[in-house]
Amino acid sequence: MKTLNLDEAAQFLKLHPEEVRRRAKAGIIPGVKLGKRWVFIEEDLAAYMRSLYALPRQALQVGYGEKQLCQSANVVRRGGLVSPHQAASELDALLQLKIKPKHRNSTTS
Repeated sequence: MKTLNLDEAAQFLKLHPEEVRRRAKAGIIPGVKLGKRWVFIEEDLAAYMRSLYALPRQALQVGYGEKQLCQSANVVRRGGLVSPHQAASELDALLQLKIKPKHRNSTTS
């Protein structure tokens, strides 16, 4: 199993390293932060890229007469773990009202 650092993963994905870091931190790209460095498994990045293929291209991955699952349905997501505190705060942010209630005039005539 080959592991890649942030710069190698960025080269593999043809993205800027900061974009890879941001997506990995958000859990979009499979990776893990060990200490102060990000580590990615090359197979996971390849599976991530395959999961982004358009549906007709995914259908081409399955040969005629073969009984295989579509590659994107067989992907195991690794890395990008979210702490319970972070998950709770993200849920709270999603549940907040987008429109502030109107203030009522409290003066009487």
